[in-house]
Amino acid sequence: QVQLVESGGGLVQPGESLRLSCVCSSRRFSSATMGWYRQAPGKQRDLVASITSGGTTNYADSVKGRFTISRDNAKNTVYLQMNSLKPEDTAVYYCHCPFASWGQGTQVTVSS
Repeated sequence: QVQLVESGGGLVQPGESLRLSCVCSSRRFSSATMGWYRQAPGKQRDLVASITSGGTTNYADSVKGRFTISRDNAKNTVYLQMNSLKPEDTAVYYCHCPFASWGQGTQVTVSS
């Protein structure tokens, strides 16, 4: 069983930053593509960012230039640095790790 845990969400004001973390227990973490998704109320779950085993990153247009995905293979952890947060970023953020079920997610709320 592959387990994952997301953390780092919270309530912030527009323009502030958060860093999300996801620890995934996959034995093949270092060779897996990892991703962050988000789901706002009444919306579908969409891909926010992904990073391959080789370090190639991909971002949704809405977060390009503001979010950065990274990974630390020694810690089996993927991060999402979120800068210049906007109210439209408010959502539950989920980590995707191959062969792991969706976790509980971490709530990000951007509001003044």
